[in-house]
Amino acid sequence: MQAADPACPRVVEPSTPSLYELSKRVLDVVASAALLCGLAPVFAVCALAIRLDSAGPVFFRQQRVGRCGKLFTILKFRSMRADADAGPHRAYVVAFIQGQAPRHQSAEGAVYKLVDDPRITRVGRWLRRTSLDELPQLWNVLRGDMSLVGPRPPIPYEIEHYQPAQLQRLAVRPGLTGLWQISARSTSTFEAMVVLDLEYIRRRSLGLDLRILLGTIPAVLRARGAH
Repeated sequence: MQAADPACPRVVEPSTPSLYELSKRVLDVVASAALLCGLAPVFAVCALAIRLDSAGPVFFRQQRVGRCGKLFTILKFRSMRADADAGPHRAYVVAFIQGQAPRHQSAEGAVYKLVDDPRITRVGRWLRRTSLDELPQLWNVLRGDMSLVGPRPPIPYEIEHYQPAQLQRLAVRPGLTGLWQISARSTSTFEAMVVLDLEYIRRRSLGLDLRILLGTIPAVLRARGAH
């Protein structure tokens, strides 16, 4: 077994970590490759809609923090104006982490997310509502930056405000979906999100990953917490 990376948070390993990690990676590669091929027509429709709706690139690229603090570039369909200021999001995220963010009213009730954000384009609202803006991250999964299941990857300025225990979220490869996404998503506090992420890390197994993937389908169809 390789020596632990001193920069990587320590976590409780499953009983057969090597077998689990291998199985998880095989699932990631096979599923992401199949979905990228099968959803090609959906990608084309989204790309066309974005180009017709507003000026700017089809894809949005942003630096995120992966396992053990490794930086990578996440890929999403662009849902904001190309000249959008990141300041409002940064301020809200910092307040959210510190437990000071106000909840905004939506059709689902109160959520911890910027609602009716003027920076979002018309097509962008539809992409976010349907979670289609997340689909390009399948490329990140195929590359190995992410997994299908795991904690969401934070933006670098987010972890500047983490407490030591919250850095445990970085102990595993970040995911496209996870326990938080199917349980609470934007309706929960940051502390509640961390609790769910750490619960997943402690319990992670191929069976749990499959249950989360199956639970993601109705969550997406209900557009739960998506804005």
